[in-house]
Amino acid sequence: MAIGYLTVQARTAHDAVPLANVYIQIVDHAKNIIYEMTTDGNGETQVVPLETIDKSFSLNQYYTGIPYFSYSVFAQKAGFNTISVVDIPILDGETAILPIALVPMQERQTSPEQTNIYVGKPAVAMQGARKQEGPMAAPYVLRQVVIPNPITVHMGAPSAYASNVQISFSDYVKNVASSEIYPTWPDAALRANIYAIITFALNRIYTEWYRNQGYNFDITNSTAYDQYFVYGRPIYDSISKIVDEIFNEYVRRSGQNAPYFTSFCNGTTATCQGMSQWGTVSLANRNFTPLQILRSYYPNDIEIVQTNTITGIVSSYPGTALRVGSTGLDVQTIQTYLNRIRRNYPAIPAITDNAGVFGDSTRAAVTTFQKIFNLTADGIVGKATWYKISRIYTAVARLAELDSEGNTLGIGTVPPSAVLRQGSTGQDVITLQYLLNVIGEYYPGIPVIAQDGIFGSGTRQAVIAFQNEMRLSPDGIVGTRTWNALYDTYLGIGENISPPGSGSFAYTVKSGDTLWLLARRFNTTVDAIMRLNGLTSDLLNIGQVLQIPGRG
Repeated sequence: MAIGYLTVQARTAHDAVPLANVYIQIVDHAKNIIYEMTTDGNGETQVVPLETIDKSFSLNQYYTGIPYFSYSVFAQKAGFNTISVVDIPILDGETAILPIALVPMQERQTSPEQTNIYVGKPAVAMQGARKQEGPMAAPYVLRQVVIPNPITVHMGAPSAYASNVQISFSDYVKNVASSEIYPTWPDAALRANIYAIITFALNRIYTEWYRNQGYNFDITNSTAYDQYFVYGRPIYDSISKIVDEIFNEYVRRSGQNAPYFTSFCNGTTATCQGMSQWGTVSLANRNFTPLQILRSYYPNDIEIVQTNTITGIVSSYPGTALRVGSTGLDVQTIQTYLNRIRRNYPAIPAITDNAGVFGDSTRAAVTTFQKIFNLTADGIVGKATWYKISRIYTAVARLAELDSEGNTLGIGTVPPSAVLRQGSTGQDVITLQYLLNVIGEYYPGIPVIAQDGIFGSGTRQAVIAFQNEMRLSPDGIVGTRTWNALYDTYLGIGENISPPGSGSFAYTVKSGDTLWLLARRFNTTVDAIMRLNGLTSDLLNIGQVLQIPGRG
């Protein structure tokens, strides 16, 4: 019997916060519990072996059966809603990495709700043709090819009533590739398909294909129109490593800037003018390179280029790998980022090298980071590691900035009484925008908005997305029910998300805080807070800084 592998990573807020002590249950098709385990301080479980079918079946386009065994995962943690991920394909020799993004319960929520995610078979094994529409020679719309972070995916056909989710571009590509094809395919076939997936998505971005039609998303997950995307599905390690290496590289015709419209289909049950996914396997077995494979389906003058214009990234890759012996500002940047990230991921060792000097402690920190985030653990900061460090740093810094803003705003525990709608302005609108941005870190369907005190169309869209998440009437108006839901959700996040690191952490007292409320919010005791701070009563001053015991 062949063996595949599965590991679970429980993290939230765009990977900024690892979730420890999440109970994980792995179940086979007969409902037998195969494994029970919990996540560690990095939010990870061990890698476990699972029986499956020999990989040769997933390399045979004429095999009509299912070339793998499927398993299901149940995830549970006190203070969070639960997740069940059903029908996870486990393939011979491949490691499936399942991201679990648990959502904190609301403050007045008495029992967890369960989200069910169905994975199922990849698109390459599905029946039915695609009708991917788009310009074969894309018109010039944007000034340059931009990697969007995040990309907004509509979870249905373009005109269907469905939610949107926001996800980093590299995670989107990993998800699509894991949903479209088999990770057991030869490396050249995987790369050719991933180049096509990247380029197809960037064509949608570059031409503003959907936004020019009045939609508020970049691409759909409908295989009839775009690429298959299953939010919450596992990602295969072999695919993940390739995407981290090439996520900002795309296909274009010589002399043009636009990403080529790289349409594709499986090549067996459906044929098209674009690339045959199964055909890439045959060509790879004939030792074709990824570019040669692509030129077999698209014009001979196509080329693979890269863009370093990536939204949401503080600084671009310097172009040269950093390693022991490297010096300079780029080394100092990476050291600064890693030292900030380790507050949330304390398994990363402290960097004791001089600023700007890549020594042994910097290499140790880089290596541990690479292990945590599924990169090749060589202690060298190449392109993949640079951009992953930059993305995680951006996420943890964003969360810290929001926490600081909340202290400044003095959100308190009582919602405002004002009714807000498009056109409203003022402090209550800033409070609304802040709450939506905090909640959006944990709910991927809520877009990031500017905190400018002006209730414009972007704020209205975010309000509607929140109302849909909370099963409220999606009218875009913030009245009593929406205010209460916003505060319940925000306070639930404060109660159930552990502060980063261990030991104690600083907390600035806000309006409405009492020792009892703080103890409840941070899962500690009033006595522990009083002992740590030398308090003799629960009378607190707004702006007073307390040390709050960590929650392990």
